[in-house]
Amino acid sequence: MQASGTIAAHVPPDLVRTCPLFDRVASTESPYESMIPAIHADYPRVSYVTNIFPGKRPGWMLKRAEDVRTLLQDTENFEKRGMGQWSQGIGENWLVIPTEADPPEHAHYRKALNEHFTPAKMMGLTDQIRERARGLIDQFKDRGSCDFIADFSESYPVNIVLDLLGLPQARMREFLRWERDMLHTDDLAVRGNATRAVKNYLLEEIESRRRVPQDDYITRIFDFDFDGRKWTDDEVLGHCFNLYLGGLDTVTSLLGLMFQFLARNPGHQQQLRDDPKLIIVAVEELLRAFAPVTSFRICAKPIMFHGVQFMPGDYVSVATGLVGRDPLAYDQPDEIRFDRKPSIIALGGGIHKCLGMHLARRELQIAIEQWLAAIPDFRVKDGTDVPFFVGNILHVQRLELAWGREC
Repeated sequence: MQASGTIAAHVPPDLVRTCPLFDRVASTESPYESMIPAIHADYPRVSYVTNIFPGKRPGWMLKRAEDVRTLLQDTENFEKRGMGQWSQGIGENWLVIPTEADPPEHAHYRKALNEHFTPAKMMGLTDQIRERARGLIDQFKDRGSCDFIADFSESYPVNIVLDLLGLPQARMREFLRWERDMLHTDDLAVRGNATRAVKNYLLEEIESRRRVPQDDYITRIFDFDFDGRKWTDDEVLGHCFNLYLGGLDTVTSLLGLMFQFLARNPGHQQQLRDDPKLIIVAVEELLRAFAPVTSFRICAKPIMFHGVQFMPGDYVSVATGLVGRDPLAYDQPDEIRFDRKPSIIALGGGIHKCLGMHLARRELQIAIEQWLAAIPDFRVKDGTDVPFFVGNILHVQRLELAWGREC
């Protein structure tokens, strides 16, 4: 991909921007209230952002939902192979499966995987997920306050994914450190070192299962079929890496963003207390309003896109945070309405819709359900700030909540 600081010859200078949404720093100003509305108001339909990818590397930014949905459906002109630069960043060439696979291979991977992540199977995890949520909440519910990120949202989805993969809960803090170094830095050396550490650890776990099979998901991967053959070692690694990435970060980010909103909006909080059945549709609206992830497609061939020339190798953004706040797609997009029932791409779209989307939804729904059942009216603790980290995954770094006497 294009090096940091260089602008390709086919890029019109008037479309070039350095966008604060990708500065990879923390701010007490919510990007959903400041940066994202400003982009919709002031940026061209298609712009070329110099810092859109880690390492301050450039790419095209699409701000309109219509354009992003078009991009997601066009697998001929826009590819995903190597999109995250994970293995490539450490001098290797395995793919993150199925995230970085293109047609026709992608269909073979999803055929093997989809049956393991159906809505029914994720519903079957309900008791286990509730137990994890309750166990964490029980540790601080009588205290009257907590750091929601450190005490709940970091651990909760990670517990569930580690259970799924059969990985040790005791190493969770180490896993979280690697995840932060991979996903929340602009330093490519730090990113590469963490990627290598995760890869080496997963290879150890995979080899352990080959020697002594267990009743867990990693062991089952060895029997997955790709057009009549078993998956290769690189494919097994690439899929485990995909689950590690997706399971340890996205739901944590979504929870922090959703709960800071509920903490600051007691009327919305009360709606869900009055009618817990509303939580399912409320989660969809919160996914729209607080979509955190910017991913990418890679231009495969020369193509004109709304009058702008894209060339092979160009990175093109799928910025879900921009899509969810597009005023041309949603009426009053900055207003949170639990009866909206929006069409969303917060969990992906097209053939690459998130493999774990049903699990993610169940985790979010149960987190809100169990929290409201155990914790009375809660607010952001007086005298504390809420730092929002901007970058390819928007998230809240710290969220001090208080209830009862602490309010």
